[in-house]
Amino acid sequence: MVIKKAEFVKSSGKWQECPEPNIPEYAFIGRSNVGKSSLINAMMNHKDLAKTSGTPGKTQLINHFLVNESWYLTDLPGYGYAKVSKVQRKDFEKLITNYILNRRNLVNLFVLVDSRHNPQKIDLEFIQWCGESGVPFSIVFTKADKLKPNVVIKNVEDYKAELHKTWEDLPELYVTSAEKKEGGEEILKFIEKTNDFLKNNSVSFDE
Repeated sequence: MVIKKAEFVKSSGKWQECPEPNIPEYAFIGRSNVGKSSLINAMMNHKDLAKTSGTPGKTQLINHFLVNESWYLTDLPGYGYAKVSKVQRKDFEKLITNYILNRRNLVNLFVLVDSRHNPQKIDLEFIQWCGESGVPFSIVFTKADKLKPNVVIKNVEDYKAELHKTWEDLPELYVTSAEKKEGGEEILKFIEKTNDFLKNNSVSFDE
């Protein structure tokens, strides 16, 4: 997919405030500091589209970007650690949950996982919740450039082994590096293929 145009649309503090759900939407989520904004910027070939920060929990709203004037890319607040109060954290969780379960044009959720770590309980619990809630999702391993290729492969295999304890079939898996701009093109190909399918089958998101 060639990115001809990617522009910020709006930030929303409630899922009801999000843009009209009339075109396909693909959301990105992960633990705080997983490299989400960096990956989005690399995929869109735009270094300042999504705001990056060394401070975990920087994204606190639902951020919508319109890509090629035909689909939305959504940057969701990170789950897990953030330097906020328990009340704020619960508000984030409520915001994320309500968005994922109620946004009718959400075609796929990309769950970002740091490839440098062993399977983390919080990621596994979130993935399990997605499955139990019937949310279509893919798993994206980030920061692959921080490790030797054979270590990345081992960590991904460890993750798959952990998931197979409760999952018979696994979702699509992607290994990415924002630094080297690797893996993002595969994600964009998936989005392009899915958008073509929706268009060819005249799928409408109207209620």
